[in-house]
Amino acid sequence: MAVNASAVKELREKTGAGMLDCKKALEEANGDLTKAAELLREKGLAAAANKAGRIATEGVVESYIHAGGRIGVLVEINCETDFVAKTDQFREFARDIAMQIAAANPKFVAREEVSQEELDKEREILKAQALNEGKPANIVEKMVEGRLGKYYEEFCLLEQSFIKDPDKTVSTLLKEKISTIGENISIRRFVRYELGEGLEKKEDNFVAEVMSQAKL
Repeated sequence: MAVNASAVKELREKTGAGMLDCKKALEEANGDLTKAAELLREKGLAAAANKAGRIATEGVVESYIHAGGRIGVLVEINCETDFVAKTDQFREFARDIAMQIAAANPKFVAREEVSQEELDKEREILKAQALNEGKPANIVEKMVEGRLGKYYEEFCLLEQSFIKDPDKTVSTLLKEKISTIGENISIRRFVRYELGEGLEKKEDNFVAEVMSQAKL
């Protein structure tokens, strides 16, 4: 069906996709803006997967310091070109990731970084917990694997819920940015410092403070 220019403009502003892509999506969705946006998102995530193998050596080292200097984060995020690295959209994404790390305190970027030693240790803890709960031995192993998934969700950055939109993971956000920016993007590494970490001190909920600021 034919679509009018105002609908194309509205969809473009909503999704950030190109004019031609918006026009095609609206035609495919028979003018339904919501369905057209979903189609663009599906196609975008598929396109992002195709870009994932491309070399990304440009980018930024972004920093985030929580109010009062209580928590500090440095994160390296790579893209393919210096041009993209300087764009507001890429910089905003880097800033969001730095805030995510400050708030959610991940240990790893991806589950592939978790050492076998760490996994074995966590499995032993989870197994002991399940047995202490009185669970039958024949289902303990399945329970351990299921709870290990929760471990990844808590400590692997890409599998955490995004603090500004808990309905999506950081991995989904990354794929969306790859789709809209048009280059491969990778979160390479990070370091997070918390004041007094490892020392005996009174408990302060800095993480909750960061998350509340992120939602402003």
